[in-house]
Amino acid sequence: MSTTTAAPLKVGRTVAPVLGAVSFCHLLNDMMQSLLPAVYPILKGGFNLNFGEIGLLTLIYQITASLLQPMIGLYTDKKPQPYSLPVGMGFTLTGLVVLALAPSYLMLLAGAAMLGVGSSIFHPESSRIARLASGGQHGLAQSVFQVGGNFGQSLGPLLAAFFILPHGRASLAWFAFVALAAMGILSMLGHWYQANGHARPQVRKAGAQTGLSAGQTKAAMAVLVLLMFSKFFYLSSITSYYIFYLMQRFGLSAQAAQVDLFIFLAASAAGVFIGGPVGDRVGRKAVIWGSILGVLPFTLVLPYVGLDATIVLSVAIGLVLSSAFSAIVVYAQELTPGRVGAVSGLFFGLAFGMGGIGAAVLGELADWTSIQFVYRVCAFLPMIGLAAAFLPSRAQITGKIG
Repeated sequence: MSTTTAAPLKVGRTVAPVLGAVSFCHLLNDMMQSLLPAVYPILKGGFNLNFGEIGLLTLIYQITASLLQPMIGLYTDKKPQPYSLPVGMGFTLTGLVVLALAPSYLMLLAGAAMLGVGSSIFHPESSRIARLASGGQHGLAQSVFQVGGNFGQSLGPLLAAFFILPHGRASLAWFAFVALAAMGILSMLGHWYQANGHARPQVRKAGAQTGLSAGQTKAAMAVLVLLMFSKFFYLSSITSYYIFYLMQRFGLSAQAAQVDLFIFLAASAAGVFIGGPVGDRVGRKAVIWGSILGVLPFTLVLPYVGLDATIVLSVAIGLVLSSAFSAIVVYAQELTPGRVGAVSGLFFGLAFGMGGIGAAVLGELADWTSIQFVYRVCAFLPMIGLAAAFLPSRAQITGKIG
């Protein structure tokens, strides 16, 4: 194993302009990424797709990102690449243009893969910049960074409803100009990253250790992966199929269903923002436990209520369930000091990978049964949150996390 990692994190004042800029770029990145599931109704009709083919489209996109992100994060821990961020955004730009003009399902898959590559490059290094700019408030910084992404995701359905649906799939190409603007901001962030001396690898200090053995650390990471499975399998049922669920069960139009998906995603963004600072104060283990297991009553009720109650419950689910992600990422970073990029890449990659596999599996299940049955089955996934009981306590990790 290499003995070099990225430069140690400097604890000082929070660099708010940098944190704000990287969060804004996360908003733009995830807004563009979210356009893919947001235009599924257009693609389903235009290419005569079934739910299984829609699930495969999501799988290709998210597996591309999930496989590459940990490898990119591990590489940049050893050899930081401050100017890789605009390159990643260039892949996203290309993917959007391909999706806008694709003549076949195969080209749609290629466009989805390009989006995945762009996301895989963006997340590890941008997450590292957020941590470096945190001033030691790692949970807050991760939340500010992540809320940009979640709010960007929530904009996708609105853009689909009021811009892409009226103007057609080709209007996706206009978002290439948004990607160009993001590339400019990311180039400036790369300059800050390099100019402040953060982009130089150093020998990892021997004191950068936790109070856990290697076996205990691996077991804790395995629990976190299991919790990620629960969280993102359930979320994939919403992000990929909630529009179709609302249209089929309640007879909503595609535009109205897109607005309701926005409401869910906006609640998720609020949950992400809340989770990080709360984790800084009361301990990340408590946030993880309460977020995943605490959403269970809402998911169990959702498949059996009317439209108004469904929307209210979706807000509660988004708010509670999403509060865990910032806590999970920072918890994992502090379990493995000096490997910020690798850990960020791993968990952002898992988020994409679990979501992609979930979309593919649930799409096939929906074809065999129904969308309503999918939601009845997924309602039990938050029970996996009981596994949080096996995470190390604050005292076991030398008072760093709880």
